[in-house]
Amino acid sequence: MNRKIYIALGIIVVLVAVVAIGNVILSGLSGMGNPTGGRGPNYPYFITTEPTTIKKIVVPKGTKLTYEEQFLKEGEQDEIMNENKLTMVELPEGKTIDWGGIPVFMIIKFFNPEMQGYSVYADFSQLKKDKKTKFSELWQSCNNDLGLLIKNTDDWTFNTKNIRDISDCGVNYQRYFRNNKEQQQFLDELYSELKKVNFK
Repeated sequence: MNRKIYIALGIIVVLVAVVAIGNVILSGLSGMGNPTGGRGPNYPYFITTEPTTIKKIVVPKGTKLTYEEQFLKEGEQDEIMNENKLTMVELPEGKTIDWGGIPVFMIIKFFNPEMQGYSVYADFSQLKKDKKTKFSELWQSCNNDLGLLIKNTDDWTFNTKNIRDISDCGVNYQRYFRNNKEQQQFLDELYSELKKVNFK
């Protein structure tokens, strides 16, 4: 009788070990290609089928709208979702919208919930000479995205009354480094020039 118990226990231990090893192998395979080694969330998104107004901006057909992780919502969705959950607007390749006279192809909400704002990505190769301003020149010199702190999160337009400050311009200029006078002066000048832009 004791022998049968030992055999049964042995079989159970072997089965548990096989399942555990299988899970390790599968999780390793699922993480392949991901820089963090794990599989990231499959955020819900919607591809616009016609020109659409979102966060008070008009985006063209084919724009990808990505949303926060939501229960039972993954990958591409059949219909547009709640604007309050929007995290990213990505225009079709080669397409831009005018944002303060500057061609912009992507806007991403700040990941940090304590920071109310978003980052704007410009395609300066599409910027026409007659649209160049001191603001566009300063932004282009950063050679990267522009981070903006805003009052109303429902408005992602170039609304100088809604933009309360510039949090960063690329990696070289950050509001976070308050003791760095050069960075702060640059961001102050950039914000000052932004407010001078007369664009509607």
